[in-house]
Amino acid sequence: MKLKSKISTVSILSLFFIGFMLSCKEQSESPVKEKEISHSGDHPKLILTKSGVEQIRKELGNIPIFDASLAATKEEVDAEIALGIQIPVPKDFSGGYTHARHKRNFLILEKAGLLYQILQDEKYAIYVKDMLFGYEAIYKDLPVHPQTRSYARGKLFWQCLNDSNWLVYVSQAYDCVYDYLSAEEREKLETNLFRPFADYISIDNPQFYNRVHNHSTWGNAAVGMIALVMDDAELLHRALYGLENDGLDANAKDNDGGFIKNEDGKAGFLANLEEPFSPDGYYTEGPYYQRYAMYPFLIFAEALNNVKPELKIFEYKDGVLLKSVSALLNLSDADGDFFPLNDGQKGMSYYSKELVTAVDIAYHHGDKNPGLLSIAEKQERVLLDDAGLAVALGIKNGKAKPFEKKSINLTDGPDGKQGGVAILRDNDIEVVFKYAAQGLSHGHYDKLSFSLYEDGDEVIQDYGLARFVNIEQKGGGNYLKENTTWAKQSIAHNTVIQNETSHFQGKYEIGMKHHSDLSFYDFDNDNIKIVSATEANAYPGTVLHRTMAVITSAGFEKPYVVDLMSVTSDKANQYDFPYYFMGHVMETNFKYNTPSTLKPLGAKNGYQHLFVEGEGKANNDNAQLTWLNLGRFYTLTTVTDKQDDLFFTRIGANDPEFNLRREAAFMIRKKPVKNTVFASVIESHGGYSPVSEFAVNSKSNISELKVIYNDNDYTALSIKDLNGAVKTLIVSNGDASKTASHNLNIEGENIQWTGAYYFK
Repeated sequence: MKLKSKISTVSILSLFFIGFMLSCKEQSESPVKEKEISHSGDHPKLILTKSGVEQIRKELGNIPIFDASLAATKEEVDAEIALGIQIPVPKDFSGGYTHARHKRNFLILEKAGLLYQILQDEKYAIYVKDMLFGYEAIYKDLPVHPQTRSYARGKLFWQCLNDSNWLVYVSQAYDCVYDYLSAEEREKLETNLFRPFADYISIDNPQFYNRVHNHSTWGNAAVGMIALVMDDAELLHRALYGLENDGLDANAKDNDGGFIKNEDGKAGFLANLEEPFSPDGYYTEGPYYQRYAMYPFLIFAEALNNVKPELKIFEYKDGVLLKSVSALLNLSDADGDFFPLNDGQKGMSYYSKELVTAVDIAYHHGDKNPGLLSIAEKQERVLLDDAGLAVALGIKNGKAKPFEKKSINLTDGPDGKQGGVAILRDNDIEVVFKYAAQGLSHGHYDKLSFSLYEDGDEVIQDYGLARFVNIEQKGGGNYLKENTTWAKQSIAHNTVIQNETSHFQGKYEIGMKHHSDLSFYDFDNDNIKIVSATEANAYPGTVLHRTMAVITSAGFEKPYVVDLMSVTSDKANQYDFPYYFMGHVMETNFKYNTPSTLKPLGAKNGYQHLFVEGEGKANNDNAQLTWLNLGRFYTLTTVTDKQDDLFFTRIGANDPEFNLRREAAFMIRKKPVKNTVFASVIESHGGYSPVSEFAVNSKSNISELKVIYNDNDYTALSIKDLNGAVKTLIVSNGDASKTASHNLNIEGENIQWTGAYYFK
């Protein structure tokens, strides 16, 4: 059999691998002695259960989405079996052949185990057995992975995280063939492979295992899953509560700059369930990593529920795991793509395999939310287990209803008191407002930032991460240095930057101490959805207060977005405010110059990555920019004075390897001033068809935007449209309670109201 990986030097170990792979091929071509399938034991019991298997077999041929999922899985696994078993010498980063092959192996092993149970075809058990013994034969002699970048190197993979992925999936395969194997075979696998594997990712790598982070969640689940299969109480305790006396320095950091140990010293699966999740189910690292962590969280939880029901794991922390599925689905746009908060790759969506798992398990073990069935219908596949069967039967019986995404405020922090994330939704418009905690080592320095979507398309974007996941040519598929020098910096986001310095100086240890605070939100008014929050620690001596609203108003084609950012400081500062718009500039109402040679906007803190493409001065009380994106027109109208500088910038400076996307921004700069207000409105209007070549309603409907009042207590904005109609929004900067009474005289008019804001 031909080795697909290229090995530069032939060692005894590599020769063994070649011989092993040849023997696997020979075995697959030799007659197989029939072995009676026995189900006398209590396996499978983790995800697929004995009673579940029986019910699935009875329903086969009568549950369309399950039948289709089964057929697709069978085709995939049969193709792999035909190729023969391949276990190459580990050498690559993510994206390389050996990494991809070992990842493929654990995914196929899990699926082959399920097929064996459901179809009762012995060839799948033989395949799992042969693969497991292939790994058993070499594991004890495997050195630590040769790639040295990770803070916790694995053996099969360059980091323990991926080794843990392997064990989570392979535990499920082992569970499915457990009773097929003899007692002697099981003892050999457990002694030479599974227990050493579990010890290596935990005892031998406490800096990976004993912390609060999505990495350790995978490690905890891996140790716990194999513990449940083997009925190993010591390993299960280690999974749930972490290692005792791990010897770690409380101030040690990982490669991301994140502290290894949590402050109170707790570790293990339950600590990872307790601390990163808010009571609303928001995961502090953001939706991208919540999606990634949901698989081990829910798979291990389901296994615990099946094997150790007395733990009542789905009731832990008031049922936060099941809540987290709903929270995560709400953190996606109209197309199902997750908002790229913190380190988030754009395009990751609820169509991922992790969300198939999350939706199915949440439906099966939750309150049978019919909205989850509609998501499963869009995913067009289900798990081949008890949860997948429950979803398939629900869909077949016509129980599916649309999953409604409404405006929502999700708290952050274990007690829900560390800021949060709000999504304002109205008529295809979605505003994502981030006033959350740091988000552990995957957090970005962008307090009170926002992004804007229409019908699933980005209008004002958040950059997300600087990484090409699993693409070997780009840094081995890992985080690029530009993730630190650009993506995490405040200038990469739609928020205020003071004196060209990132929030918290761009330092993790400072950012982790602070969070923004909610002032108020109100989603109950048909004409306005509004949220307001403050940040007092991003810059010492400066308080930021941002209010965002989506307003439906007569005369406007679509709801428009109001953005009010007041800045109060104890000294004069320069303030920059970028808007990363998507699309092509159509028109401005101000003059600007375009340079013949592009130069960076600054020298550090992300500014070194921005080319200046245009520069001008505000020449009246409002600056307007209109652009075209995906057939729609958008206009940003912002309040300015004659001292303000206006920039067009583009990402890509000091990026010789083209690691960054070349995207544009419009930026307002206010020269040194102590207190100021950035007030803007963003409209969606009209459209353009390249087929008809007609542009419709391509102009803004706003004739004047004006800050009519601002002090420590109130900020007021008037919005005048082309027909002369005026709307007034007043925000209470102090008492934001729903019952507070306010009386304010503005330009001779006395305005009274009750509550945190006034809009009329």
